[in-house]
Order: sequence, then C-alpha cells, then structure tokens
Amino acid sequence: MTSETNPPEIFDRQRRHALRERASRRQGDQFLWTHIAQDLGERLTFVMRAFEHALIIGPIAQWQKDILPADMRCTHMPLISVGGTEDTQKGFEEDRLPFPPASFDLVIAAGTLDSVNDLPGALIQIRRILKPDGLFLGHMFGAGTLATLKSMFLESDADQVRPHMHPQIDLRSAADLIVRAGFALPVADQDVTEVRYSNWRSIVSDIRDAGIGNALAGPRAYLGENVINRLDQIFAARADAHGKVPEYFTHLFLSGWAPSENQPRPAKRGSGQVSLADILSKNPED
Repeated sequence: MTSETNPPEIFDRQRRHALRERASRRQGDQFLWTHIAQDLGERLTFVMRAFEHALIIGPIAQWQKDILPADMRCTHMPLISVGGTEDTQKGFEEDRLPFPPASFDLVIAAGTLDSVNDLPGALIQIRRILKPDGLFLGHMFGAGTLATLKSMFLESDADQVRPHMHPQIDLRSAADLIVRAGFALPVADQDVTEVRYSNWRSIVSDIRDAGIGNALAGPRAYLGENVINRLDQIFAARADAHGKVPEYFTHLFLSGWAPSENQPRPAKRGSGQVSLADILSKNPED
C-alpha cells in the first residue's frame, strides 16, 4: 500500500546503484558530467557570498575542483563505492539523507535527480539540511533527453512497446517542485546539448559511461537480434549525408535558498508609488 507519505517505488534503488557502479569502472568520455560541473561552477561564481561547508550529492562529487573553490570544506555523498571499499553510504539516497537539519550552507545535487523515487521529498530534505539562507544548486536530465534514441526504440519495437528508458519531467514541472519544496527565490532554467553520432550503439555507450540508463522497476526489456537489426536500419534511414544523427540531452538546472529573515522579499501588494499603466500610456516623444 502506498500513500502521500510513502510514494510508489517507480525506480529500482539497487538498479540505480548498479548503473552508477558500472559507470565508475568504465573509461569512456565523461563529457556530460564535465558539462554539468562547469555550468554549476560558473553559476557559483555569480553568487556574491562565501560558503563554509558544502555537500555534494552524487557522482558529480568527482568534479569538485570544477565547481568549488579549492579551500572550501566539502562533504561528499557520491552514491557509489569509493576506492574499491565497501560503500558505507550504500543505503543513502537523495530521498534518504542522513544529515541533521541546518548542516550545510551549500548543497549540490546533480545528474541523478531525474530517477529519484520521491523527488518532492528529496528536495524538502535538502532544504531542511541547509542552514538559513543556504543555497541549493541542482541538476537533472529533463524531458527531451535522448529523444532520438527513444523514438528509434519506439519504432523498432513495432507492436510491443517496452520502456527502454525512463521518462523525465519538463522545465515547468521542475520549477513547480522547487517552489513546493519551500525554497526562497527559486529559479529553474534549461539548456540542451546536441551531439551528433555515427551509430546508435555510441549513444548507448555514452549513457552507460554516465550511469544514467533505465532505472525503472520491473522486468527488463532486453534487445533481441530482430530489434537490433531494425535499429540499424532506422538509424541508417535517419542519417544525413555525413552518416550522422543528432541526439539531445536536456539539462534542467534548479536553484533556491533556505528561507531566512534577512532575505529580500517582494513589496506588499498595493504599496507601489508609480502606476505602470501611466508609464505605458505616455507618448515616448513627450
């Protein structure tokens, strides 16, 4: 039985962990994680305040040097085993944080939020572990990610549609979530990375390198020889004159502050001294 306090387990927690573990052992190009880390680092440069203690959640912790100043105190919650040792944080996830309230003044969670079982609860927990006026920076892959591969699978499956990749939320839904979680001064925006591929297997390889494959609970949809052959044909039919097909990764970036008494607030309704209607009605030549 499920309820609002115990949402259904849409994602397989062990499978999520296995995807990240497998990715940590691969030697592929980590361009997606590099892009996320550099973007987060750039965003922090525009924040005009110093932070004392940061928490980084997820594999993005490996890119700490691209995000945070070298002298900042930082706690990692990588969600994977580190250095071949038993992962003492194995039972912890974004919606099962082990930290007491007001532990950090900066929390970064990136690259894995799109497959969290209780995303609203995870965001609320993140707000709670922030000190007053602490900053949350988040990232997730959004709707439109892997649109090409998803459509190819849909076409190749013919009359037997199977969930090869989990769906993602759009920008508006992400913005609603961060507001509902109680953050002050919430912001949500997105950008899209386009990558041109010469075969669909390279797309799958990059997904595995990043550890962002299908984490949905339930039976797996393994590819048979017929499906693979159809995928080859579909890709060839879509390829341009150079044999390339574009694929897309939609990056949703979230930010918000833990509420504090000293934060700026909008003026009370009706307190304005100038009428916008009067300004717009004026002749520019007057």
